[in-house]
Amino acid sequence: MVGHAFMGAVHSHAWRNVHRFFEVPLTPRLAVLGGRDGDRAKAAADRYGWETVETDWRALVDRDDVDLVDICTPGDSHCDIAIAALAAGKHVLCEKPLANTLEEAERMAAAAREAAAAGVRSMVAFNYRRVPALAHARKLVAEGVLGEIRHVRAVYLQDWLSDERAPMSWRLRKETAGSGALGDLGAHIVDAAQFVTGDLVTGVSALTNTFVHERPDGGGGTGEVTVDDCALFLGRLSSGAVASFEATRYALGRKNAMRLEINGSRGSLAFDFESMNELSLYEGTDRGTEAGFRRILVTEPEHPYVAAWWPPGHLLGYEHTFTHEVADLLTAIGDGTDPAPSFDDGLRVQRVLHAVETSAGDGGSWHAVAGTTDERR
Repeated sequence: MVGHAFMGAVHSHAWRNVHRFFEVPLTPRLAVLGGRDGDRAKAAADRYGWETVETDWRALVDRDDVDLVDICTPGDSHCDIAIAALAAGKHVLCEKPLANTLEEAERMAAAAREAAAAGVRSMVAFNYRRVPALAHARKLVAEGVLGEIRHVRAVYLQDWLSDERAPMSWRLRKETAGSGALGDLGAHIVDAAQFVTGDLVTGVSALTNTFVHERPDGGGGTGEVTVDDCALFLGRLSSGAVASFEATRYALGRKNAMRLEINGSRGSLAFDFESMNELSLYEGTDRGTEAGFRRILVTEPEHPYVAAWWPPGHLLGYEHTFTHEVADLLTAIGDGTDPAPSFDDGLRVQRVLHAVETSAGDGGSWHAVAGTTDERR
């Protein structure tokens, strides 16, 4: 694994525990952790259970005892590490968004397709797909419970940048993060909307905004914020449904409110990650005098992933989504099948992000998403 901060911690937890709960065909061995600062990497390796440390990711990729490389670094290094690992015959798990630019994402997806021909697998880490409630929502949509999908509303609200005195970080620099709330949060809700509905976003009209342009740099000065603080855009889906998306890190009181609501001709469903074990379902067949959203507690063994864990009503948490993620990846590798979401899925999200940035730069004009047919009806 390359990188050992927030994502490195939660990925390590998943790798350590996956085979203890899921019947996976392969058992992970945590061979080597990569980090630029040797002392910090060694401390993280000791804490998370990794055997050894490398301070150069190239040395990590070249090791004979490494079969899979998990990329938990900022976006500016995803492309180089992933392509090198795939070329070396290593399976790859890469954090989202897939890359910082559309060109990088296209190169990564091409490398993944070429490697797949030789049996080398790759997956992008959109962990919210592995929330049992969202996976169940996808099943309900596919079964036609909502009928024809008409509206999708997706928001991802956080507040950790609301204080203008919050310090600079790599997430606020375009050269390392690629974009701000758009890539950090918007990528998740684009993928979630496409995953649950089975549709693609085909065109967008967008705006972005930066509220605080300079932040303390930790050395007594300030650094320039070069990414968006929020992104809002309208979209159309390949089915003809319409959608709205909002991503911000300035919504005071919202800590991790990733929400999705889908309205169809026969019913609606709603999800909020801050109540991640629940799904709200409205079925239009109910009598008007008793109609309303009903709460589904998604903790039954028949629900996706849940049977591996606790008795009904015993709630799961954020970290479990990553365990589900690596369980699916290990199963695909063992079965010789392509895992999802693939690098091509990550590329589809990147195309939407690129169209959003382009539209926002053009004052909100409508932009088609590459690789789709945008029929503005």
